[in-house]
Amino acid sequence: MATRAGILRRLLSTGSIFSSESGSMAATAAATASTERADAAAKNPPSTTLFVSGLNKRTTSEKLHEAFSKFGEVVHARVVTDRASGYSKCFGFVRYASLDDAAEGIKGMDAQFLDGWVIFAEYARPKVASGQSAPSETYPPKSSG
Repeated sequence: MATRAGILRRLLSTGSIFSSESGSMAATAAATASTERADAAAKNPPSTTLFVSGLNKRTTSEKLHEAFSKFGEVVHARVVTDRASGYSKCFGFVRYASLDDAAEGIKGMDAQFLDGWVIFAEYARPKVASGQSAPSETYPPKSSG
């Protein structure tokens, strides 16, 4: 995720994307982003709930609902906020009525601008029950002995 966002930020901060040098960078960034999306889709099985990252701190749940409803029937949209301050954490969730609508939502909104910021949409990962740790690929369990 962070890699996709980093590539896109670098691409947008390099100035004109229409010059010949940045044209190849744009193609490379697009190829990398599409490969990462395919990898993420393989890891996260399709779900009616989407995880949306990169939101502007001023994006509201209503604005998120409005933007994603263009691609299917949105059941619920929510921008996650800090409990203490009430400020946005710059990510949210969108739940669609069907898997087809969710797939269209990803196609339509992933790597698009919303409120002036590039956002990323992908299938949400299942919640981990409290008291359990999430499976980690980085730190496998220690072997005894």
